[in-house]
Amino acid sequence: MTEPGPLFVSSGDLIADRRYKWALGHAADGDFAGAADILMQTVALAPAFATAWFALGAIRDRLGDRTGAIAAFEKARDADPEDYHGARLQLARLGSGGTAPAMSEPYVRRLFDQYAARYDAALTERLAYRGPALLREAVEQVMRAAERPLYFAAMLDLGCGTGLAGAAFRPLADLLVGVDLAPAMVARAATKKLYDHLVTADLTDFLVTEASRGTKYQLVIAADVFVYVNDLAPVTTAVARLLASGGLFAFTVETHGGDGVKLLSTLRYAHGAPYLRRVLAAAGLSAASFAEIAVRSEKGVPIDSLVVVAR
Repeated sequence: MTEPGPLFVSSGDLIADRRYKWALGHAADGDFAGAADILMQTVALAPAFATAWFALGAIRDRLGDRTGAIAAFEKARDADPEDYHGARLQLARLGSGGTAPAMSEPYVRRLFDQYAARYDAALTERLAYRGPALLREAVEQVMRAAERPLYFAAMLDLGCGTGLAGAAFRPLADLLVGVDLAPAMVARAATKKLYDHLVTADLTDFLVTEASRGTKYQLVIAADVFVYVNDLAPVTTAVARLLASGGLFAFTVETHGGDGVKLLSTLRYAHGAPYLRRVLAAAGLSAASFAEIAVRSEKGVPIDSLVVVAR
């Protein structure tokens, strides 16, 4: 899935807003130089217009003006403290600032709310996404090796989205709970009538609340979720506290050949295998299955991925 389209947040100045929309028209027609000139006029009228600064950064980047793009994205970041636009990610992609900054909740929520209506088709038809099927296969193999029945009294779908993973795992669980940050995604999941309970919440906050209640799950899954989370330690530790004795934590990540966390050009995170093993160990978990297999493609090219089952 690509980054979201332009977010329009009014500057409060009607003339500046009109100039911004005029600039987008020029960009749509392929006149990026003209669009950049109009956007410069726009931010001169409204210096705190984060949307216009962000658009200017994107257009300068398109024109090959890295220095100018960084300057504009910095202005967008400074005018947009909650980072609705994702300026910090763009700066990191261009090599300015942190190498893999966390995505802000408003940015992630907007990303998925915007894509909710076409999310399923985008992943399965255009990106050859098969995360849920691969996760289920990995879980089945671990359970078979342990000579345990393929049954879970309670299961949690972390970052459930529209319910693609829920559909794959529903037959295996008596109780299926889903949680996601984006209200529009949760609403789409609800229409499928797969879940016994759906919650709109920050993932780690939800896990901490569940642990405080003494809730236990036999299986927690996260399919194509951690590509939007840079630091996996807090969520992994929180999941470990929720797992019943013998419980499993199954998830997918995009990966790279080194260690640590990288922000990719797609504005998704890739986690190195050594990093993942450390995070699991610190949470008191061990890898029962650690498979290198492409979960999805990007422009027809398989993406390096890992399918992990921890106990």
